[in-house]
Amino acid sequence: MNLRTDYKHTLIAGYISFITQAIVNNFAPLLFVTFQRDWEVSLSQLAFISTYNFVIQLATDLVAARYADKIGVRKCIVGAHIFAATGLAGLGVFPFILPDPYIGIIIAITFYAVGGGLIEVLTSPIIEACPTENKESHMSLLHSFYCWGQMCAVLFSTLFFYFFDIANWRVMAFIWAMIPAVNAFYFALVPIVTVSQSDKGVQKTSELFKNKLFYILLVMMLCAGASELSVAQWASAFAEESLGISKTAGDILGPCLFAALMGIARVAYSKFSHKINLEKYILFCAVLCVFGYLLTALSPLPVLSLIGCGICGYAVGIMWPGTYSIAAKSWYNPSTALFAMFALAGDTGCSTGPLLLGTVSQYFGDNLKTGVLAGTAFPFVMIFAVIALLRYNKKTEEK
Repeated sequence: MNLRTDYKHTLIAGYISFITQAIVNNFAPLLFVTFQRDWEVSLSQLAFISTYNFVIQLATDLVAARYADKIGVRKCIVGAHIFAATGLAGLGVFPFILPDPYIGIIIAITFYAVGGGLIEVLTSPIIEACPTENKESHMSLLHSFYCWGQMCAVLFSTLFFYFFDIANWRVMAFIWAMIPAVNAFYFALVPIVTVSQSDKGVQKTSELFKNKLFYILLVMMLCAGASELSVAQWASAFAEESLGISKTAGDILGPCLFAALMGIARVAYSKFSHKINLEKYILFCAVLCVFGYLLTALSPLPVLSLIGCGICGYAVGIMWPGTYSIAAKSWYNPSTALFAMFALAGDTGCSTGPLLLGTVSQYFGDNLKTGVLAGTAFPFVMIFAVIALLRYNKKTEEK
């Protein structure tokens, strides 16, 4: 494969970028209990860490929607990985050199959140524009690498903490920073074609706001992000604090189980997408997600709560990439701005979901199970959004 002309290299670089995105979103939450113990970070401050990460990603989405195509997709995606590498490495530096460690954490998150936001906005349209067949399959497979990245982040970090002690967690931060640093060089060389270059004519952003479908899909993206991150961001702390199991077991059985089943769901759909009605499958998964949330929150047995986490992982697997695929096929040759709009909605959900869970938990005496129960609202709304989508499609077909 020629590095500069073969789009298989572009696909691989895209997969690695989603692994980077997973590390950015899931490494710090593994340290929540450590931050709380060593630096007396409160539960509300821990909730703000997740929220702030996605708020910065959200703000980055807004800027990228306007300027990414003007600056150049390649420059932006390379810069995204440099920001991510700086933030991950900075997590192991800034808290130790500033008077307030929490401020150091926030500064590091600012860097890697900008990188994560750009990765989310740019990678999907880069892969969508590659000259490949079966776009839905490639999109689902791309997003499955987020899951494998999440598993790697959790599993390797947990094993490192077990063998080398959690006190040396900053070394792991430096190790993870190497992945986006290397991928920045990779993306500087692989072939890239933007969506707007792939065909004649470009979908105007102004046209989107006149379409009811656009708003339905925005709600679906928001619910997809909130349904996923509400459980994923708190799975480790939930397993430790609410289920009474060790950190090592909690990290592996909580976040890893969630990520593994989410990845399996996305790979399975990439293999059988031609046989499945995407909209109805998302509806089924939204109902399954409600069940998973309720089982996690209401079960008196730790093992059943962990199974509930796993069910949630499988159920949310298709929501984000599936909504992207519906959007991509609903408009002709959409610009990067379209993907940025949906990334914006998804990141809004990613920020509000964990915040709601953490806030409700703190209000009820740091009871994370009550917070998970409140999070059931998001897959419930997803159900109604998909029903609205099916009705919209039916009316469109009748015209």
